[in-house]
Amino acid sequence: MASTQPLPVLYARALSTASRADNLPTADDETQELLRSTLSDLKQVNSRVTALALFSANDTLEDISTRDLVYLTVPFVLAEVENRSKFTEADERVVNLSQVQNHLKTFISNLGHLGVVSEAERTLHTQLPLLKDAAKRREVKIQQYKAERDLRARIHAVRKYRRQRPVDSESSNIFDLTLSLLPPTSRSSAANDDDENETEDILREASLLLLRLCYVQACSQLESLEQELELLRNVPPPQPPPLANERRGKVKEEEEALWRLERTSRISGGGALLDPSGKPLQPFTILPSGASDRARLQAQVFRPSHRLPTMTIDEYLEVERQRGNIVTGGGRQSEERLTSSEQLAVDSEMEGTAFSEMKSEEKRRKDEQWAQFKDANPKGAGNTMNRG
Repeated sequence: MASTQPLPVLYARALSTASRADNLPTADDETQELLRSTLSDLKQVNSRVTALALFSANDTLEDISTRDLVYLTVPFVLAEVENRSKFTEADERVVNLSQVQNHLKTFISNLGHLGVVSEAERTLHTQLPLLKDAAKRREVKIQQYKAERDLRARIHAVRKYRRQRPVDSESSNIFDLTLSLLPPTSRSSAANDDDENETEDILREASLLLLRLCYVQACSQLESLEQELELLRNVPPPQPPPLANERRGKVKEEEEALWRLERTSRISGGGALLDPSGKPLQPFTILPSGASDRARLQAQVFRPSHRLPTMTIDEYLEVERQRGNIVTGGGRQSEERLTSSEQLAVDSEMEGTAFSEMKSEEKRRKDEQWAQFKDANPKGAGNTMNRG
């Protein structure tokens, strides 16, 4: 029945339903029902547009009539509605996102072929995924936002000039804007348009502005969809089904039952510990049964996790001193003590003794060695000034 309706009526119904669903939460059942109804109408519209051959690969923008320009938005609207569909499995969402990407790429390709978007706009909205610098990405996003806001303001001005119902340029969705550009569906509405002196140039300008606005949003959504697809591809595999968990639990219980010690009546008289199948018949201990041995072993087990000290600090310092690892001396007494050269000079000045003569000779030999060393090594001899 829907296929017999005029194309503008069918597209208008789909846009109205999509606009109503756009204001509802995506997860609600009512929203999903509206989206399914919208998708059904949009697929019929898309097939009707293809069957009527409204657009051809050989057409230019001037070849397309003003009334047909609005149907260029069908792939974009299809992508918008399909993107809000709810899925529980990641694989289903990946397939859905691939379909949305195909619709957006078809829409962008059609506008590029017809020359609806200028080269400057195409460069502005396609360079963002290629930028790695955060500052440049932020600057491009600001430019894109300003361009989108300017397009919305111009569409709002055209709608106001056509004396249509006023719509807020910031809060209006793309479905309402597209719906307002559909051709009239009745003679009365056409007569009203004639009374308002609406010209084809104004309607064409509004349609081209709407297409440019959809182009801006399509480029932005392509980047977001690519990021979401990357996340979904890296999702870890799902957990095994509950049946597998229950099966593993039963196997674990059987293994525990095989090694569990069951309570049995105590057999007196030192009977057998195990029955022929290997099941214990009475409790037994592996450790010695004596109280003293158990206390000793328990004391070795329940102790601090860190190593306890075996001597005091004073005892440790005394051992180090005996090993010669502690340096003694220093202080004021060591500072006032004579050096070896000073002591040698004092001893050589004690005349009249054999000890003084020995020290005088030792001081003479030391001075002579020092004089010979200075003659062999004059001052500055070792500084070659990097001359090798």
